[in-house]
Amino acid sequence: MKRSRLIYILLAIFLGGLGIHNFYAGYTKKAIIQLLCCTVGALLVVPLIVGIIWVLVDICTVTKDADGKAFE
Repeated sequence: MKRSRLIYILLAIFLGGLGIHNFYAGYTKKAIIQLLCCTVGALLVVPLIVGIIWVLVDICTVTKDADGKAFE
C-alpha cells in the first residue's frame, strides 16, 4: 500500500506528539515510544520539548515507510 508523504506530514504536525504519523508509516516501536513520551510529557516539560524536536526531525528526514517503500 502506497502511503502519502502529505498525510504523514499532516499527521506529524497535528498529532505528532502521540506518534500517530509513525503508526501510519508502520514504525510501531517508534510510535509507541513517542506515545509514552507524550503521556509522561503531560506532567514534565522536558519530554514535551524532546517530543517537539523529534517530530520536526521526523518530518524532515523520514522519506520511506517501514517497508522501505518511498512515500508518494
